Amino acid sequence: MTSDITYRVGVDIGGTFTDIVLLGSDGAVHTKKISSSVDNYARAIVEGLTEVFRDTGISPTALDEIRHGTTVASNAILEHKGAKVGLITTKGFRDVLEIRTLRMPRLYDIAWEKPPPLVERYLRRVVDERVDAKGHVERALQTADAEAQVDALLAEKVEAIAICLVNSFNNPAHELAIKAIAQRKAPHLPVCVSYEVLPEIKEYERTSTTVINAYVIGIVATYLTTLRKSLDAARIKAQLLLMQSNGGLTTDTAAAERPINIIESGPAGGVVGAQVLSRAKGLDRIITFDMGGTTAKAAMVEAGEVTRAQEYAVGAGIMIGSRLLTGAGYTLKVPAIDIAEVGAGGGSHVWIDAGGALQVGPQSAGASPGPVCYDQGGEVPTITDANVALGYINPRYLIGGAVALNADKARRVLESAIAGPMKMPLERAAYGAHLIAASNMIRAIKAVSTERGRDPRQFALFAFGGNGPLFACGMAAALGMTRVVVPPSAGLFSSFGLLYSDIEHHYSRTFRRLLRGADLVDIDQAWRQLADQALQQLATEGLTGARTKIRRSAAMHYQGQSFELVVPVPDGPIDDKMARHLEEAFGAEHERTYGHRAGPEEPVELVSIQVVGAGLRDASGVPDAITTAVSSSAALPARKAYFGDTHGWLETPVVRRSDLATPRQGPLIVEEYDATCVIPPGARIELDRSGNMVIELA
Repeated sequence: MTSDITYRVGVDIGGTFTDIVLLGSDGAVHTKKISSSVDNYARAIVEGLTEVFRDTGISPTALDEIRHGTTVASNAILEHKGAKVGLITTKGFRDVLEIRTLRMPRLYDIAWEKPPPLVERYLRRVVDERVDAKGHVERALQTADAEAQVDALLAEKVEAIAICLVNSFNNPAHELAIKAIAQRKAPHLPVCVSYEVLPEIKEYERTSTTVINAYVIGIVATYLTTLRKSLDAARIKAQLLLMQSNGGLTTDTAAAERPINIIESGPAGGVVGAQVLSRAKGLDRIITFDMGGTTAKAAMVEAGEVTRAQEYAVGAGIMIGSRLLTGAGYTLKVPAIDIAEVGAGGGSHVWIDAGGALQVGPQSAGASPGPVCYDQGGEVPTITDANVALGYINPRYLIGGAVALNADKARRVLESAIAGPMKMPLERAAYGAHLIAASNMIRAIKAVSTERGRDPRQFALFAFGGNGPLFACGMAAALGMTRVVVPPSAGLFSSFGLLYSDIEHHYSRTFRRLLRGADLVDIDQAWRQLADQALQQLATEGLTGARTKIRRSAAMHYQGQSFELVVPVPDGPIDDKMARHLEEAFGAEHERTYGHRAGPEEPVELVSIQVVGAGLRDASGVPDAITTAVSSSAALPARKAYFGDTHGWLETPVVRRSDLATPRQGPLIVEEYDATCVIPPGARIELDRSGNMVIELA
């Protein structure tokens, strides 16, 4: 082993498996898939890396960076295991967290109940102060009043304090004064101030975001500290970088201070990796499809750019991305990759409802006990059991043979629980479950395409995850899509995608102005101030000059509208030409999203200005040539697989990715260490120069 070779590591923790990818500076890739350690996620990371060191002879000191996607923060919210938070707000706004925005996730459902607020009412205290919408102090904060409210919360033994006052985004003086009091009285208590967390309008969104940051800040800091200590104990001194919900990386120090940015870090890595590979392949439009053991997720990359949402609901359960049916969870107003998610994965339960209809999910077998075929105590049939019964999955080759499956047990439980009661052959019952799972996941793809005004037939489907390639062709055909792309290391691609990400810091500020007649010099200066803030943060991380890049965007709406659309702002001064460009860009985005635009006489209002400061580290480029370990060259035995009533059972060749240098016709099954790809009859598959499997559907 050459001593000067260094490695970057991508680690993605899923509900079933923890995926680890090591990428060497020589282009060599080493992978490991290990069961997630739910009681302590850090343990699986260290154990997985230790196994890689043992198998490859790589020294722990050769690791340069560990890039990590985690669900620690989102799990804390889902399980209501965050900190005991106290909130200080303006008199008259004590119940903002409960009033919310009056949006409902299910129309006409009078039985729906709002989730309980993360701060109980007795822990929400008010101060008698007021700042108007322009930042002028109407009623000054009284120090004695502020001290009394802080003392009241400390008496209740709160574990964090959130401060969110009305209109503080325009004048934070009162918030900062209360923060100083809290820090003086309780120096070690986390204090989150809305002006520092989210200096934007909209009281509920700002309050909710600040409270969520306070709610998870302790758990995330503890997790990162534990992970760092575990890595140090294993002689792994590599820098730790966290994937953010927006697709950029951040340091562990920054993540501990602003955990709101890593709430949805888990699924982001795969989308970023797909974005980079699609650019290299010249694919202008792709829809990513990531299916694991518990959920399936879809996102859109258009013109080489990832689509991002400016806010989303966390703790809302499974959401399919509708712009209208929101409000089920807790609003988090931070940029995030626009991902739609459904409860359909390999571990999803297959069951019969009270009306006798076959159903799939959203309940899942998870990592423990797992599907019935895992033979670990599972009793309810799952999608993985159905796919084993259909001949799609080789029961002797899951994770390269590390996990042996009990195919007979899977068939027996499907027969007794599904096929028998429904009085149909086993293969038809299993195929029905497979199709229902596919139809559920198609909802996610439509949520990021059709519901966004895009035609999925004009996109390629980029499939990854442990189960994504298995379902991709059938789903693409149902949507009228003609091309499917499956990247190398598809089952670990979310980890692999982490290696493509840059460090990013996102900043925003409410700055309401009608573009026509606005003081453009004032707007230009405000953007420069945000850019300077981003560059200063990057400089503290050793990123300066050519290793930094600033991207600007603007949130705008027609005057009088309640919701904004975000458009990119090109480089250059904010002058009359730029103002006209922004109006036109907003009109085009409005028409693309909603199907119409206003006339030229309708004024466009700038609502918020936004900046992304990106930093490219010295070693963050991915080598042009990437090599993975080659499995045995021995021929794989063909097996029978079921392709529905039209084709029935077919003797299906089984090949490796390396066997596809010459194009092949379906039916075909491609088996890999981390994923299985099913090619239906009539489809054509070949490898491109980058090692992607490209499937053309009839």
